[in-house]
Amino acid sequence: MKMKRVSALLMCAVMTASLAACGGGEKGTADGAADGGGNGEKLSVMIWDNYQEPGLKEIIGDFTEETGIEAEVQVVQWNEYWTLLEAGAQGGEMPDVFWMHSNESQRYMSNEILLDLTDKAADSELVDMSKYPEEIKELYTYDGKVYGIPKDIDTIALWYNKTMFDEAGIAYPDETWTWDTLVENAKKLTKDDGSQYGIAIRNDTNQEAYYNMVYDMGGEIISEDRKTSGYDNPDTIKGMQYIEKLIQDGSMPSMETMSENGPDVLLKSGKIAMSFHGSWMVSTFKQEDYLKENCDCAVLPMGKESQRRVSIYNGLGWAAAANGDNTENAWKLIEYLGSEKAQQKQAELGVTMSAWEGTSDTWAACAPEFNLKVYLDMREDMVVRPYSRSTVTWENRASEIFKDVFIGNMSMEDACKQIAKEMNETLAEE
Repeated sequence: MKMKRVSALLMCAVMTASLAACGGGEKGTADGAADGGGNGEKLSVMIWDNYQEPGLKEIIGDFTEETGIEAEVQVVQWNEYWTLLEAGAQGGEMPDVFWMHSNESQRYMSNEILLDLTDKAADSELVDMSKYPEEIKELYTYDGKVYGIPKDIDTIALWYNKTMFDEAGIAYPDETWTWDTLVENAKKLTKDDGSQYGIAIRNDTNQEAYYNMVYDMGGEIISEDRKTSGYDNPDTIKGMQYIEKLIQDGSMPSMETMSENGPDVLLKSGKIAMSFHGSWMVSTFKQEDYLKENCDCAVLPMGKESQRRVSIYNGLGWAAAANGDNTENAWKLIEYLGSEKAQQKQAELGVTMSAWEGTSDTWAACAPEFNLKVYLDMREDMVVRPYSRSTVTWENRASEIFKDVFIGNMSMEDACKQIAKEMNETLAEE
């Protein structure tokens, strides 16, 4: 089966430094039979989120029942996912259908690795491209051609521990909170003995935390034409200095602690009073008894002067390999997953918010223990996740430089200026 070949490729990709050497394997026919593919194989579907797997399997089961085309889902963790996909792209063996992310889409589309879906989408009776957010469609469009069908959208919310707030006599976060309010209360919620901290934000918590602060302050991470960095913008620096203030106040665990335990782990283990999380985390959180008993979510704070309450948002795309064994059936699955029917069910099952216009409202009821409506409210002022062709390069470098701020070796202003300098060099090479 092709999925077995994908698994073998993953082992090869992890164990060797030579990615190109890990491809190969016999090809099936280009047409694909109704049972799911060349050589009678099932379609291979690759994703990176274990918590979305059950719901997606149910939706794909509906697809199989309607079409007779079978598909098998494999979950590969984030870092290994991209190692495997790159190995497949270089060696010629990729899954039939897979998730694409804005961090990587420009690189994959420009190298003609993804199947061109332009005509298929235009002729489809199930897919209506006008029903997806314009900015999410743009993430998977290159040189006028469509290479991915939007799967979902996400927004960001502030999670908080109600028990800790009650013990401290502090009112729960609400729409009146500014970033100043958050900084002040994070300090109050921090205990001197180190048993509890007000908040956790890592040096790489960009979309879920500091990107939102930056845009609330009037700054930007990258220019609109994606040619220059915005990190040296005074308003960007002002937004990032909220992180610096939290560090100086001792309101966050050490960088070492946060590198070993992400904000989600610290929240559900009762170590922090607040953290920021994207809507994609709800499928995980609704299974945690501690969170259901002690925590809830609220809208993000706003800029005191701007009165903006921005949520950075993003959305995955369903894509297929251009040189796949069975591109026709791969398209049929992508077409179904992008349809209003499947998008509605994705929301109802609580898999995640859906990209199709008007289908996400039911998602808010998937975990009644939490006030998930705040994620829908955050759609009122959204900024698409900053990206360019080399997003991974400059985002990773920014995270590295911010480490010096977290350990007290550099000021936030100097860090931002250094990031801008290196980021501009990277963007110039695009």
